[in-house]
Amino acid sequence: YTPPEHIERAREVMGSINLDPATSELANQTVRAEQIFTLADNGLTQEWHGQIWLNPPYAQPYIQQFIEKLVSEVQAERTRQAIALTHNYTDTAWFHHAAAHCRAICFPRGRIAFVNPDGEKAAPTQGQAFFYFGTTGDRFLQLFSAIGCVLVRP
Repeated sequence: YTPPEHIERAREVMGSINLDPATSELANQTVRAEQIFTLADNGLTQEWHGQIWLNPPYAQPYIQQFIEKLVSEVQAERTRQAIALTHNYTDTAWFHHAAAHCRAICFPRGRIAFVNPDGEKAAPTQGQAFFYFGTTGDRFLQLFSAIGCVLVRP
């Protein structure tokens, strides 16, 4: 699960988190989204409204499907703002799809120490990226530049 300090940074950028479309009841204790879609709900088949926090499953084909769904919901204007946290697989088609449609990307310094359900920190073998979709790129830049390099689309 994503450490709380990153969730709070995302909440501060967007003002709130209305939906986490790829989560569990346990993870939502930290995210505190107004609405969640679990594996049983299949967030890929639902509409996503408002401010979205997305930490998708990183395995294929799910990560690609969730990124494609996020971009389509932003383009449909159901999603007003979103922050997606993924691995920084810059050579993949899904990464390029997200990068082509987002407003900004943050590449954090170091790797994020995700937390397992027992509360233990994991040691990922790959770095991460935060994608911001929305109109407040300046706010994202201000808050996320404290943790890494932020690239903002003009």
